Amino acid sequence: MKSEAILTHVSAIFKREIKAYFGSPVAYVFIAVFLLLMGFFTFHISHFFEMGQADLRAFFEWHPWLYLFLVPAAAMRLWAEELRMGTIELVLTFPITTGEVIIGKFLAAWAFIGIALALTFPMVLTVTYLGDPDPGPIVTGYIGSFLMAGAFLGVGSMTSAVTRSQVISFILAVLICLFFILAGFPPVTAMMADWAPRWLTAVVSGLGFLSHFVSMQRGVLDLRDILYFGSVICFTLFANGIILQYKRA
Repeated sequence: MKSEAILTHVSAIFKREIKAYFGSPVAYVFIAVFLLLMGFFTFHISHFFEMGQADLRAFFEWHPWLYLFLVPAAAMRLWAEELRMGTIELVLTFPITTGEVIIGKFLAAWAFIGIALALTFPMVLTVTYLGDPDPGPIVTGYIGSFLMAGAFLGVGSMTSAVTRSQVISFILAVLICLFFILAGFPPVTAMMADWAPRWLTAVVSGLGFLSHFVSMQRGVLDLRDILYFGSVICFTLFANGIILQYKRA
């Protein structure tokens, strides 16, 4: 009965939040911008057609950098708007736990980003039409991208709970996510290898999003990479709860 009650509460928050997303034109603008930028960077900047290679490697390579700005933009309203309007007190006085509210809000935002990601399916149709791509890296690439988007979103949800200003939440989330990207960025790890011990370079690289996402781009679905993104999501949502409990007190 308790698990059913939790599921009911989370589902109610999920429905409330997903309606709020698609009840505003901002959601459709976000999706349109996301798809346009994905197409622009994949086909124009990466010279997709000039490469003569029917795969989505160039497509997935841009995901972390676009998520760096677009996901914090989607997450900045999660809690900051509630804090600014004073509705946070009302939400937290509902007969549900803070954790259920956090999970419901997060899942709604993650589903929204997942819908935007799913709408990039014309990319798959394009490479299928142009050649005979290996479906493995495409499937694992999408799985990795969705998990990485969840990690970005967890950070954005956490920073949104810190302040009532959506702009400050956005900036904080971008800075934290930038650290996670640069930690696994090859030029950064190569630079560290010149002066830092090998174990320290390996630790920093292991903290980065890129080092875990790259293997999925190549068609390798490693349990360690899944656990990594899951751990980032769980930790940021846990921190989100601590922040809200502090504000509630």
